Formats: sequence, structure tokens, C-alpha cells
Amino acid sequence: MPIIIDEVVISVEVGNKASGGSASTPSPTDDKQAIVAECVERVLDLLAMKEER
Repeated sequence: MPIIIDEVVISVEVGNKASGGSASTPSPTDDKQAIVAECVERVLDLLAMKEER
């Protein structure tokens, strides 16, 4: 029996904590963009899987 997902809930927690002493840390804006890009990619994957059914 296939499992059908009717609703997808995405929650993300983003903080501006300073990371430990590395000079090459990405800026908080880059971190947020990477998180959003990952979320969008996962949602698109789920939608593609849903269309394959």
C-alpha cells in the first residue's frame, strides 16, 4: 500500500550565533541563502516524486 503525503510542513531555525574563530566563515546572508536553497530543492524533489505516482 503506497503512502500518500497530503501536506508538507517545513520549519527552519536560523540563528546569528558567532562561530568559533575561523576567518573564512561565510556571512549570515550566505548561510540563509544556502538553507533556503536546500529547502527549495527538497520541496521540488517531493513534488517531483508526487507527480511520478
